[in-house]
Order: sequence, then structure tokens, then C-alpha cells
Amino acid sequence: MLIVIRGAGDLASGIALRLYRAGCRIVMTDIAASTAVRRTVSFCEALRLGEMTVEGVRAVRAQYPEEAEKRTREGLIAVLDDPGGACISALQPDAVVDAIIAKINLGTHISDAPVVIGVGPGFTAGVDCHAAVETMRGHDLGRVLYEGSPKPNTGVPGDIGGYTTERVLRAPANGVFQGCLPIGARVRAGETAATVDGVPVPCTIDGVLRGLLADGIRVQEGMKCGDIDPRCVPEHCLTASDKARAIGGGVLEALLHFSGRLED
Repeated sequence: MLIVIRGAGDLASGIALRLYRAGCRIVMTDIAASTAVRRTVSFCEALRLGEMTVEGVRAVRAQYPEEAEKRTREGLIAVLDDPGGACISALQPDAVVDAIIAKINLGTHISDAPVVIGVGPGFTAGVDCHAAVETMRGHDLGRVLYEGSPKPNTGVPGDIGGYTTERVLRAPANGVFQGCLPIGARVRAGETAATVDGVPVPCTIDGVLRGLLADGIRVQEGMKCGDIDPRCVPEHCLTASDKARAIGGGVLEALLHFSGRLED
């Protein structure tokens, strides 16, 4: 089964891991200058570095859809610089998963593949996708909807270790981002994690620096640029999150639900 996943950030990568281990061939699409902060578990890094390994699964950058399809037959995940998803018509995949997590639908259509799955707010099952997966933390995280839409975005990050908005680092100004600490570092509140054109980005709480933008990314004031995990387990920075795994399980359920359609 060939799957195209739109998006290659941490949640999309958690989905890719679940589907890859279930025997699917995976092509992912993203932008070259990705704004993913959990870079140690995001296959989008393959576009910047040429390849990226997450939990022992290797992804490589591909230049064209034909090369991407070939790479999947070699047991690799292929990543294309293709934010618009132009490769979908060329690859004719069995399923498309929109995991851009943009809170709106950026151009995915129910006719893109035999099975189309929308991840998070902005999708309506039966309208622009066959199934939608809930991404809001809580009782329904990972639930598959075959009618209706996931809960709308609240703008408040999910609770981790008793913290919500406090654990997110945001750009203090417009400019170019430059990290000062590595992902996985133990940090204290007030410590400088990065700078934007020389303006410090202070750590907001004590914990482990779970995510940070890549150096050289141009940011706007208020933009998310980092993430601190108050649970203080550095090893968590190298594996898919509980949220990503739950959402990945929901996507796998939806694929199995529509498996009869794929066999026709």
C-alpha cells in the first residue's frame, strides 16, 4: 500500500512510523524551510540534511515523484519538497493523509485517492475526506470520525506536566532564529535557549528542551520557536510523542476500515 502523507513534522512523522511498521510504503511532502520545532523526531529534516532517522526508520530526500516511489521500494521513507502535494497525481497512491496540522484544509480533496484522511481541525469527514482524526489532547485524542469534524483549535497547547502555554517558546521579534542550546538539554527558567537577531529567547519553565527551530529560519514575533518538556526525560526527545502515536493509531484504523475499498 502506497501512502502519501502531506506534512513531515513530528505528528506526521509519528503517523509515518505507525504506517511504515504496519507494512505501508510512505512518501511525505513538506517545505524545504520547515518550521517544525521537534526536529529530532521529524522526517522533514531529510529535506535539510539529505536524510533523517527516527526510531531506527530512515527517510531520504527525493527530487521527483518517480525517485520517491523507487525509494519506498527500497524500504525507505521518501520526503519531497512539495508543499502543494503535486506528487499525488503522479504517484496515484492508495491513500492520502493530510497531516500538515494547519488547522485549515490547504487543498486536500476527497477525490485525491481511494482513501483520504484529514488530521485535526479543518476537515469534515464525508466532505473533503473519508475520515478525520481528532488531535486535541484529552479523552478523544486519536478518535476516528467517519462523520463530522475534529474539535476546533483553541489556541492553547495541550497540558503536559501541568503546563500549557508556559511550555512553548515564542519569537520575541521579527528576524533570523539562532539556537543557543541543543535539543535534549536540561534548562532552567530564564536561561537563553536561542536568539532572534540578537534578542534572547528565554526558557519559560524548568525542564528539557524538547524542540527548537533550525538555525537560520526567519521568524515573526510571537511565532512558536521551541518547546520545553517539564517531565525532564531527555530520552523523550528522540522518540515519537504519546500524542503522535495515538493519532497514528487512528490513521491506521481508518485505513483498515476502508481496506475493502483499496482492494477493489
